[in-house]
Amino acid sequence: MGNLPKAVIFDLDGVITDTAEYHFFAWKQLAEELGVTIDRAFNERLKGVSRIESLNRILALNPEFKDMSEEEKSRLAAKKNEYYKGFIAHLTPKDVLPGVKQFIEELREKDLRLAIGSASKNAPEVLKRLELEQIFDYVVDAAKISKGKPDPETFTNAADYFGIPYEQCIGIEDSEAGIQAINAAGMFSVGIGQASDLAKANYLIKTTAELSYTAIIKCYNHRK
Repeated sequence: MGNLPKAVIFDLDGVITDTAEYHFFAWKQLAEELGVTIDRAFNERLKGVSRIESLNRILALNPEFKDMSEEEKSRLAAKKNEYYKGFIAHLTPKDVLPGVKQFIEELREKDLRLAIGSASKNAPEVLKRLELEQIFDYVVDAAKISKGKPDPETFTNAADYFGIPYEQCIGIEDSEAGIQAINAAGMFSVGIGQASDLAKANYLIKTTAELSYTAIIKCYNHRK
């Protein structure tokens, strides 16, 4: 494809900064209060999905919770969020992942529009603590997304805001659900992580330090 991309939409957790650990600590603390045990392997299933969906997956580990009211679920989700906010209060610009700032500068030089497409309702607060809130042209409001990843709505919302065709957008994710969402939107997907988890990404790298506009564009222009 000869058309160059016009926008890049980034996931936040695991792509801009590694707050996945903080989500794990917060969910683990809540789960323990509910008498449920979760480990890091289970936490992989919570990446990229909404807070309520994450809670539902934890509650499903104990049949006793199958009739829990939506009101009680909302209360527990809010409680988890308070735990999480306590952890992210310690974030600083030093917590931006390797290679990310340089990559963003490359994109800026090419006049691409930049957005954050995260399932996290705390994205604005995280960006502020990382001192990146002025870098992005748009941050998807997770509270206004009716269908979370792997549905493409998070990514199409950003593209629609810019008025840019989906096929001229690049999405960057570290979760399987996120890659599915980007692909479903008809965008070019960049996966960061292991091939076993992100096999359907159009372009795959192991870490953010490998982010390169030149390398991504070469693959973007040769996709079928």
